[in-house]
Amino acid sequence: MPISLTTDFGLDDVYAGVMKGVILSINPEAQIIDLTHGIQPQHIEQAAFILHANYQFFPEGTIHVVVVDPGVGSERAVLGVKTSDYLFVAPDNGVLKYIFEAHPQAEIYKLNNSRYWLQPTSQTFHGRDIFAPVAAHLSRGVELSHVGKVFPGFERGQIDHPEKESRQITGRILFFDRFGNGITNIQRSQILGSKVQIHVKELTVTGIQNIYADVKPGAGLAYIGSSQTLEIAVGHGNARDTFNLKAGDPVVVLLDS
Repeated sequence: MPISLTTDFGLDDVYAGVMKGVILSINPEAQIIDLTHGIQPQHIEQAAFILHANYQFFPEGTIHVVVVDPGVGSERAVLGVKTSDYLFVAPDNGVLKYIFEAHPQAEIYKLNNSRYWLQPTSQTFHGRDIFAPVAAHLSRGVELSHVGKVFPGFERGQIDHPEKESRQITGRILFFDRFGNGITNIQRSQILGSKVQIHVKELTVTGIQNIYADVKPGAGLAYIGSSQTLEIAVGHGNARDTFNLKAGDPVVVLLDS
């Protein structure tokens, strides 16, 4: 049973590697896949979106482990979530909000049975001592009901949907990828079939481009990214730096059918 890892640990430290070591110590047959360790530190919104946009590309039965956990060591719970096709292990901080929306019938557990944790358990590295061993035991066939209890009091999280008024959609930049492209919360389906003009701070873009090469180097463009949301970029450059953009900036789309 595959285990995917999504963290903000980066690759310069040992954190991601030692999680894999713990998993393999418990289940040497585990297939571990790095979805990403490049989430910006403590950026729950980015982690939630990345997971939401990519989890379904994995084989049925995959255990998706998310460790973006600013509240590590606090009273926040560790969640185990079972949908019809996947298992998720993540902190109870809203990082699974898109999963909850897409799977309202999901079974949700608070994973509080320390029998399945490493001992002693660090207060600052639950990725190694709780998330990794729990995922490993689940990959060996242990049921969620053995690792925890049904938990109705989980944090559902709030999804920031764009606002639509007449022929205007107002969304925002959620985060930037490593190329400096701004990923927004505006869905392809919301602008499909319309002529558009897009405004982000001082940048105005007319129309949706297909590829980066559709514009001259240094020019701004908007396109539909692989996650089927509107993205803001610059030809042969970094949109975040070129246009002084930041996460949370409003993105206004004017529609003209």
